[in-house]
Amino acid sequence: MTNKERSPLNEKNNTDSSEVIRQLRAVPAVQQALSFLVEDNDRTTAEQIALTAVPAPPFKENARAAWMADHFHALGLKSVYTDKEGNVLGLLPGKSNERKIVVSAHLDTVFSEQTSIDPIVKDGVVYAPGIADDGRGLAVLLTLIRALNTSGIKPQHTLLFVATVGEEGLGDLRGVKSLFQTRNDIGGFLSIEPGTPERITATAVGSHRYRIVVKGPGGHSFGNFGTPSAIHALGRAIAKISELTVPKNPVTTFTVGTVSGGTSINSIAEHAEMGLDMRSVAQDALLELEKQALACIRQAVKEENARWKKADVIQAEIERVGERPAGTQKETDPAVQTAVAAIRSFNLEPLLEPMSTDSNVAIHKGIPALTLSGGGRCGGMHTLAEYYDPKDASIGAQTVLLTVLGFSGIEDAVPSVLVAT
Repeated sequence: MTNKERSPLNEKNNTDSSEVIRQLRAVPAVQQALSFLVEDNDRTTAEQIALTAVPAPPFKENARAAWMADHFHALGLKSVYTDKEGNVLGLLPGKSNERKIVVSAHLDTVFSEQTSIDPIVKDGVVYAPGIADDGRGLAVLLTLIRALNTSGIKPQHTLLFVATVGEEGLGDLRGVKSLFQTRNDIGGFLSIEPGTPERITATAVGSHRYRIVVKGPGGHSFGNFGTPSAIHALGRAIAKISELTVPKNPVTTFTVGTVSGGTSINSIAEHAEMGLDMRSVAQDALLELEKQALACIRQAVKEENARWKKADVIQAEIERVGERPAGTQKETDPAVQTAVAAIRSFNLEPLLEPMSTDSNVAIHKGIPALTLSGGGRCGGMHTLAEYYDPKDASIGAQTVLLTVLGFSGIEDAVPSVLVAT
């Protein structure tokens, strides 16, 4: 989970969505499910600790995937399986099976295989790498399934629970991308991330990431002076990129995040490379920034060769290593307003936060999609000091449940808010 930018929610007319949430909360089975989530909070925390202790480093989520698959089976989900990419899927059947509602959380963490994961509980707070991101999301999936089973709620539209791979970093959303490449029966999408329940992500921050490798003949700093330098060429490129102008609306950003190269202080570098990250909430703006940045790199190479009157001595290899699509939804859209109404029903004030999450793909495709927070206070994300406080965390699970049921509807009781389904 990355690229957060909070903005206050504009006041919109959400009378219809508020009425749907009111209707849902009046259903006895929903009341039972909401109460169950409170009662299940301690068990959910225990599961969160247990699953966090199962390593899930980038591109190696197999062990945690197997753990989740076992729990999906034990909770009675139908057609549980692990797809070719590594996602774990299971169905909670509804009356209609045509347009399913995905409820998801991601398996992977940012931590390597060598990272020691030994959850510690101190004064009620749990400390462990990955305990919140996305240990909380995965744990919420399980408590939601139990709540639905216990209450006997029959969704109007089938719920497809998915534990995805590759959400973090260079995983590049590979799990959710594969999901949408192989299925055409998804009518709505909800992703669960850590954090307090006020947060809603309805705007997908897209990103293009590049690894730029510059190569040349290299040589001795004195004896071969006059030979173009890979580092000098890379420096020219970085300087040009740093001067690019990007729009404030839509929000668009860039950074050269990593730089490496050279052999020694008295060498003309034969190799240098950098990592370039570009982001925007609008796909067109992202593509324009990409075009300009890549032009800077190519021009920098030309200038370094020309500086020393050498033709094509320095070359640049440009490799895209990450592509996350951008997309937006209106605050007045039914999906967004349903989450707003669900959160406000707990006397909380929603906050819209553009982010890069598993919801990016669905939002980009025009499918109603949100990323919601699973509840609980947390911090230190992506560090060894990550922590999670389960106090009152069930409120997050409750807001997610109401939003899920708003998306899916309840058979013979409350219709889905999503016209597309």
